[in-house]
Amino acid sequence: MPNTIALSKNYVAMLDEVYKLASKSAILRSDMTLARAGANANEIVIPKLSMDGLADYSRNSGYVKGDVSFTWETVTFNYDRGRMFTVDSMDNEETVELAFGKLSSEFIRTKVVPEGDAFTFAKLAGITGISTVDAAVLTDGAAVLAAILAAVTKMDEDEVPVENRHLFITPTLLNSVKALDTTKSREALTGFASIVAVPQSRFYTAIDLKDGTTTGEEAGHYAKASGAKDINFMLVHKPAVLMFDKHLANDVIPPAANQTSDGYLQKYRKYGLVDAYENKVAGIYLHKKTS
Repeated sequence: MPNTIALSKNYVAMLDEVYKLASKSAILRSDMTLARAGANANEIVIPKLSMDGLADYSRNSGYVKGDVSFTWETVTFNYDRGRMFTVDSMDNEETVELAFGKLSSEFIRTKVVPEGDAFTFAKLAGITGISTVDAAVLTDGAAVLAAILAAVTKMDEDEVPVENRHLFITPTLLNSVKALDTTKSREALTGFASIVAVPQSRFYTAIDLKDGTTTGEEAGHYAKASGAKDINFMLVHKPAVLMFDKHLANDVIPPAANQTSDGYLQKYRKYGLVDAYENKVAGIYLHKKTS
């Protein structure tokens, strides 16, 4: 009799690897060592520091007293999604164990990852105070390059640190810049921590998350929201972003432990948040289509 515990562990390891290879937004994941639990279970609090600037020094009275404010900002988790599948043990056996293995990997690659990316970019695009540019369709590489340089200039003027800036851009626009094959275009693409090509199908200003139970939404997943715009590119300073998974359940239950049927159960749940620090919204630049 095969070791079902070892089999379960092998499946989970495979799923984790697939997710990391396919995700386009995982690079923005936050270091949450400074976060702490909030008063409620569905929130965390993060430190926020502000202070007064310099004042005139007086040779008679000396220094002007300044104020320092150290507060905790409360952020509520905004993503809670899950799904469970069952594959009959005989179906799995008669397909040389490909039925369950293929289901698991394809679910992560084609459903979980694209939705996670689409949610991340849509949430960042909807944050109040970020730099936003509406433009007609960028017709050629020169226009794309000019738009990217304008984004870089805006962040420079807003004093956003050069380090840790990540450019997310559609493959079509990225390739149009590469096709210029000029010194200017090559130099423009060397100043980023990373350049990530994001398929347009994951790159909208807003999405609808299908609930899986409403008529017409049984298949779940997501779709471009009504009135949403296509994103051309986003320039993101990673320290501006709050991206944190509080709970990630990726479980495989073998038939012997399944109390309702003789089949393998795949359970997946992701609970977390995507947001930005209030004082760092200048670190997000959105370039979108007008229609």
